[in-house]
Amino acid sequence: MFEINDLPKFFLAFFLVLPIISFVHEAGHVFFAWLMGGKNIKVSIGAGKVLFRIGIVEVRKYYFWYGLCTFENLKRNERFANILIFSGGALFNTLAALVVIYLIENKTLEPGILTYQFTYFSLYYVFFALLPMPYPDGNESDGKVILDLIQNKAQFKTYRVEWNKEKKQWCVLDHDRELVQAFEGEEQALEKAHEVAQQNRPSRLKIFKSGKETEVQNYPKIPL
Repeated sequence: MFEINDLPKFFLAFFLVLPIISFVHEAGHVFFAWLMGGKNIKVSIGAGKVLFRIGIVEVRKYYFWYGLCTFENLKRNERFANILIFSGGALFNTLAALVVIYLIENKTLEPGILTYQFTYFSLYYVFFALLPMPYPDGNESDGKVILDLIQNKAQFKTYRVEWNKEKKQWCVLDHDRELVQAFEGEEQALEKAHEVAQQNRPSRLKIFKSGKETEVQNYPKIPL
């Protein structure tokens, strides 16, 4: 039963232990994104206004709530790479909990409220990360993305930049090759195409130039 004297333990878990667990979770995503050749890897801990940045990590005002990892341009087999990346968070949480349990059993670490909360909430994190479900904000759990990847349902949308000879303009085209916007300059068209592709992950951006179509960038889904 929860009592008044349990309140300090609750706040300890909420404001200290959970952010650490969230960081471990994102570290798992980052490790496999890096291993699979991902570029421009960034990690956000928390939500709201950015408080400070250290390297690829940014800590936000509500640091105890939420976390995500973004990356671009995978260079490995994309389906397999994404499965590893989205599994990485739960894998790191599980390994961290097992390490703490092992250290306690070998009397290297003293059991206490911090170790209990860390192992308990790590496994809690794993369960809800791998539970295949959509979130109310439109995102999906890691487990849902992994399941879609295994079933080959996670299809990339392709956005293109092409030169239109008749209009003499660079055209940004969506997945159905419908015009999004046209520009006189190639750089402006690419900037707009990057913006649209990022907003509609998972996506690829290709450019048709000199009779050849090449991929400029790919934007995988965001692990949470």
